[in-house]
Amino acid sequence: MAEGEHLDAAFEPVEEKLDYIDDLTGLSEATGAMTFSSSSTILTIQDPNMHRMGKAIAIFILFICMFGFLNGLDYASPDSGLIRPDEFVYRMSMGAPDESAVFQGTIYDDNGDPLANATIHISWDSEMTWKSNETISDENGKFLMEFLDPGLARVDIIVERDGYRDVLSNRVILSPPAMIEPTGFTSIDFTVPSQSKFAAQPCSNNQSDCEIRLIDLTPSQMEHPLMDSSAAGTYIMIGFAFMGLSLIAAGFSIWSLQSGSVAVLRTAASLVIFTMGHYYSACLFGLVAFALTFAIPKRTIPLTD
Repeated sequence: MAEGEHLDAAFEPVEEKLDYIDDLTGLSEATGAMTFSSSSTILTIQDPNMHRMGKAIAIFILFICMFGFLNGLDYASPDSGLIRPDEFVYRMSMGAPDESAVFQGTIYDDNGDPLANATIHISWDSEMTWKSNETISDENGKFLMEFLDPGLARVDIIVERDGYRDVLSNRVILSPPAMIEPTGFTSIDFTVPSQSKFAAQPCSNNQSDCEIRLIDLTPSQMEHPLMDSSAAGTYIMIGFAFMGLSLIAAGFSIWSLQSGSVAVLRTAASLVIFTMGHYYSACLFGLVAFALTFAIPKRTIPLTD
């Protein structure tokens, strides 16, 4: 009996010890030889350097920024350049609604004193039809005229004195409405020359004496008519805005070259569009540059140790 028990104990299976991983997974450690396999898959990451095409677009945008900056410099120099304030205001007035201009100012005599009871007669061409309006200056020499058409107009200042009618003629641009304003305001002051200067003017029909004496300044104002001074100031501010946008766009372009970011490059291209440029050069080239940013290939580099 005792011998049989010893035999059973000798053949009793020994329980295999499991480590703590086996305890967690419930699987025993493999006893066979482990086999490893590999594939041709290569891990890659995006290349931080910009593609050559992107670098070329960034340099192209820098040239466009130069066009926009020169355009802003032109606007900021009202007495020179391709575009003048009067041309700018006149172009805006072409699409303005009729009767949306207000004209006001003060009439002075040759001594600088306000001139009362002077007649202000304004006329303009509206679709091959001449329109006109008339008012009289008050005791302070001031006048106000409403419901006029923006654009070019002829202004005659008529003063009756000593049996003569002295007429001072000027060429004026009436400002159109700006932004959301329904009315455009034009404020211009006029100084009527002395009677001796009117007397020195030749009469019509070669007469020795004439009742109506005229000093016509419109021939000298054909290229640059009189205009509101605040409109010229707005024109200069637009020029500085163009120059500022050009510099900001150039900064984004240089940043994209350093960072390799296509998003920054695309921002530079979108900003330079609003600098316009002479003959809309910066606007058109900026649109081309913006479209080309979507064609820049995405580069990747292999991930190595």
